[in-house]
Formats: sequence, structure tokens, C-alpha cells
Amino acid sequence: MACCVLQITGLILGGVGMVGTLAATAMPQWRVSAYVDGNIVVFETIWEGLWMDCISQLGIRLQCKFYDSILALPPPLEAFRALMCIAVGLSIVSFLMAIAGVKYTQRSKEDPQGVSIFILAAGVAFLLTGTLVLIPVSWTGGSIVRDFYDPDVPVPLKRELGAALYVGWGSSALLLAAGVMYCHF
Repeated sequence: MACCVLQITGLILGGVGMVGTLAATAMPQWRVSAYVDGNIVVFETIWEGLWMDCISQLGIRLQCKFYDSILALPPPLEAFRALMCIAVGLSIVSFLMAIAGVKYTQRSKEDPQGVSIFILAAGVAFLLTGTLVLIPVSWTGGSIVRDFYDPDVPVPLKRELGAALYVGWGSSALLLAAGVMYCHF
């Protein structure tokens, strides 16, 4: 009975982590304009994401523009896009493997070896997905903090941590927790 509860809990954590990974990948709020020192332009907020830049004026009007060229993007952004896309795909595969493992556990109580292979594969995939999400999110967060405190970076170019980073960290934690639960079996 405790085994089934852990499997269902891992499935829920993995599902929420999968949705969070998809949301963090799509959200444009990775880097948000910072208001520091003499920067009094507060009616405009700039958001920078993996796929587009947005400008919000007084919270009423929002204009977004997708990046024009993939080749013109900085190499770290290209790598982060690739890692997050792989993480989204792998999180879906992990979630489907976890569903199959839980269903197989309910149907076949005689073959514990078959159950452990499905569940273990889902656990390893969840761990890998959580790590893939953690890398670009933490790297971006670190570069934002480094640039914020760098006196050589002009004030209008300073950014703060956006909501997508927090969603990414949360979903990474949920995916890693689901992976640990499934690898525990």
C-alpha cells in the first residue's frame, strides 16, 4: 500500500514538474528590467525570454517580438533553448513511463522485476530531466546576479530574476523529487 502511495505521489510531482518545465520554457520572463539608482523609467517593463522579448507599458499594453534569427542569438541562449526543449520532451516521456509503471504495478503483482524496470526507468528519466532544467535556469540566474552587481554594466541594461526562473527552479525540484521517489523502489 505504501508503495502505491509513493508511486502516485511521484506521478503527481512529475506531472506538475512537467507542466512547470513547459511553462518555464514558454514564458518570456527570464530576465526582467531592474529599477535601480536613477532609473526613473518605471512605466515600461522589459522581459527577455528564450523565444521573445516583451515590453509592458504601465501593465496595460504588452508588445512581444519573437527573435528574428536563430543564427543571431548568443550561443548560451541557443544552448539554453536546446536544453529546455530536450527537457520538455524528456519530461513528457518520463511522465508516460511513470504512468505505464503505475498501471503495470496495479495489474501485475506477481512480477516485481518488471515493475521495477519501468519505475526505475521513469525515475532515471525524471532525474535527468530535472538536471536538464536546472542547468539553464541556474546559469541564467547566476549571470543576472553577476551582471547586476557589475559596475561596468550600464544601469539600463541591468536585469532582475524573472518569474520563469522561479518556475524552472520549482519544476526542477519537483522532477528531482519524483526521480528520487521512483529510483527508491
